[in-house]
Amino acid sequence: MIRSMRWKGAAFTVPFQLGFVFLYLLPIGYAVHESLFTEKQSGLGLGGATTEFVGLDNYTQGLSDSAFMTSILRVVLFACVQIPVMLLISLLLALFLDALTSRVASRFRIVLLVPYMIPGVVAAIVWVNLYSPDVGPLTAIGKGLGLDWNFFAPSMVWPSIGNLLTWHGIGYNMVIIYSALQGVPRELFEAARLDGASELRIARSIKIPFVRGALVLTGLLSIIQMLQIFNEPALFRNITPQTVSDSFTPIMIIYNQAFNAGNYNYAAALSVLLALILGIASLLFYRLTSKEAD
Repeated sequence: MIRSMRWKGAAFTVPFQLGFVFLYLLPIGYAVHESLFTEKQSGLGLGGATTEFVGLDNYTQGLSDSAFMTSILRVVLFACVQIPVMLLISLLLALFLDALTSRVASRFRIVLLVPYMIPGVVAAIVWVNLYSPDVGPLTAIGKGLGLDWNFFAPSMVWPSIGNLLTWHGIGYNMVIIYSALQGVPRELFEAARLDGASELRIARSIKIPFVRGALVLTGLLSIIQMLQIFNEPALFRNITPQTVSDSFTPIMIIYNQAFNAGNYNYAAALSVLLALILGIASLLFYRLTSKEAD
C-alpha cells in the first residue's frame, strides 16, 4: 500500500517533469549542440552553406568579443546599484505593512502589487511615454520645477531604466519579504516592547535578521532577471538609437546575432556563456550572503 501511494504521489509530478524536460532540458541540450558547429559559405558566399564542427571555437570567440563582455560589465555595474535600491524599498514597504493591521495591510498590498501585475513590455511602453518630451507629463513637471531633464540622454538612460524596473519589481519582492515577516513569532515583539525597545530597534534587531533568507532569495531572482534584461533597453533603442546601441545588453547581442545576422551557432554559444555567468554570479552571491548569515 505504501509503495502504491508513493507511485500515485509521484504521478502528480509527471506534468512538471514533462514540462521541465521539453521546455528546459531539451532546449538547453540543443543550444549546447548548436554552439559546437558553424555554417560556412562556399564560393564567395554564392554557393550553399555547409555546417562544420568547430568545437569550442564559438566560446573562444565569445570570451574575446569585447562588445559582449562590455555589455555584461555594463549590466553588472547597473545591477550593483539598482538591486540594492529596489530591495531596500521593498524591505521598507514590507516593514510598513507589518506594522499595520492585517485588514489595512491587505489593501495596501494589493495596491503595491498592481505594477507587478502589468506585463513587463506594457510597463516599459507606459514609462517610455511618460518619459517622452512630446507627450509625457514628466518633462512639463520638470520645467515647472526649473529642471531641464531629458530621460533619454546618455547620462539618464540607466536611471530611467532603473526607475522602471524598481517600480515594476518592488511589489513582488515586497510580498516575499512581507510573507517572511508574518512567520516571525509575535511574542518576540511583545517581549522587546516590555524591555523598552522602540519599533525601530525591533525592526533592526528582530525583523530584519528573520527575513534575511527572503532577502537572499529576492536578491538571487533579481540578479538572474537583471543579466537577462532585454525589453526595456530594446524599447529605449526605438526612441534613442544613438544612445542605446544594439549591443547595450548581452541578450540584445544574442538576439541580433540570431535574428539579424543569422549566426545561430554563435548566438547559441553566447547564450550558454551567459547561462554559465548567471550561475556563477548566483553561486557567489549565495555563498557571500550565507557567510554573512553565519
